[in-house]
Amino acid sequence: MNRMHLSESLWPARTDEPIWETTVGGLLREVAARDPSAPALVEVDVEGETGRRWTYGELLADSERLAHALCTRFSPGERVVVWAPNIPEWVLTEYACALSGLVLVTANPAYQARELRYVLEHSGAVALFLVESYRGNPMAAIAAEAVEGLTAVREVVDLNDTEALHRHRGSATSPLPSVAPGDAAQIQYTSGTTGFPKGAVLGHRGLVNNARFYAARCRTRVDSTWLNFMPMFHTTGCSMITLGVLSVGCRMVLMALFDPASVVRQIERERVTCILGVPTMVVGLLEHLEHLEHLERHPADLSSVEMVSSGGAMVAPELVRKTREVFGATYQTVYGQTEFSPLVTQHHHDDTPEDISNNTGQPIPQTAVSIRDVEHNAIVPVGTVGEICVRGCSRMLGYHGDAAATGAAIDAEGWLHTGDLGTLDERGYLRVTGRVKEMIIRGGENHFPAEIENVLLEHPAVTEVAVVGLPDEKWGEVIGCFIRSEGDAPLDIEDLRRHCRANLSPQKTPTVWRRVDEFPLTGSRKIQKFRLREQFLAGEHEAE
Repeated sequence: MNRMHLSESLWPARTDEPIWETTVGGLLREVAARDPSAPALVEVDVEGETGRRWTYGELLADSERLAHALCTRFSPGERVVVWAPNIPEWVLTEYACALSGLVLVTANPAYQARELRYVLEHSGAVALFLVESYRGNPMAAIAAEAVEGLTAVREVVDLNDTEALHRHRGSATSPLPSVAPGDAAQIQYTSGTTGFPKGAVLGHRGLVNNARFYAARCRTRVDSTWLNFMPMFHTTGCSMITLGVLSVGCRMVLMALFDPASVVRQIERERVTCILGVPTMVVGLLEHLEHLEHLERHPADLSSVEMVSSGGAMVAPELVRKTREVFGATYQTVYGQTEFSPLVTQHHHDDTPEDISNNTGQPIPQTAVSIRDVEHNAIVPVGTVGEICVRGCSRMLGYHGDAAATGAAIDAEGWLHTGDLGTLDERGYLRVTGRVKEMIIRGGENHFPAEIENVLLEHPAVTEVAVVGLPDEKWGEVIGCFIRSEGDAPLDIEDLRRHCRANLSPQKTPTVWRRVDEFPLTGSRKIQKFRLREQFLAGEHEAE
């Protein structure tokens, strides 16, 4: 714990840990030069089988080879979209883009055509790197539909087609450009309150240092082994874990698919020391281990695990206790936001179970946190609820192509307004209590109601709709949909589900569906979503 006694809800940035003035590619070169034979990356495919392996020397060589190829086809600063699951080519492309000065744009492999097209078009992407399919999603076919008419997209390349991926335009090998720490490295799309996702532009400096601070507080060593089953399209997978591992120069085992049985096998085979997952994943692991015990199977060897880290939702005390007991490991929780690269706060290895269950830890180095009155932007007293605001080297450069949204999110003093509500105690421990905005967090993944509502309003049976987050023991929240339609006809829920699945990723499809005759409204005729939630929890909206 960092000793502090605050009199107001303002944690000044700790500067005892310096900021590394480097880039993602520069850091890879430094680590590979230090020990090129050190193990760096292990592949685990969708079947849970171990595949290819790289040392840091091999990882740099392959990344530079791809970077040289990309430099013959694209110019520094151009955007390319990576649309794939957790495969080694994702990591190689991340490093190659960093070395060649390209901006990597991430995309969820569950996207459907309209979602993918939006990301391609809004980012001004010049290329799409993808796989043929993943978990039944026909990605190549979806991509063909999404890019139709987008003249800016010059290439659509299968990441598994080595010849196409490494193709040179012309015979000469272009030198790799100079890339600066303040340059853009990634664009991560976050759901927007208007229904249109915003592209958070993240710089090399912010990503490298944010991941480094995370790995350091996790007490990561050169001989540590991280298991990465978090999606690479999110900052958790491609930054916190991937770049955190890089900052130390240790090994990452990359899993194409989260499966509890496969995770346990990898822990045993690869002697995994560190795991990061949302609470639902941790619960899934514990349930699988209980199942093995119930079947009287040979107990799994979890003795290598030293740390389990979790974020995206508050953690129940029983989950903390059980995880520490079963794994014999330290348990940490974290809080972050994509716009901050993403980590803001994190527990220390010796924090109490009570702290781990009731707050999200202290701010990481080089990060200032303040709690501010929502109306007046004034810092509030310790223990008072207000908007969580953050400032530091990890803050995004801005929203791509949206100066108005950037100005609304970052104030004149450089504070990023997260839209989350919370409190700081006198020690500087942050507790997240709610949200100013209407974001729904299901299983650690953010969803904004407006995006789902806009799709549902295209359905002929829907006259008016409100999408609300509803509490759930497993997922933290699930998506609830309240619909008003003309006449007395009951809702065809299966048809509505099909409509959502045709236009949105599966996880955005509502779980709870209710028909309402009228909505609770404000004086200005806006739907009171908090009242809908209260009514549902009170049993006022029953299933048809």
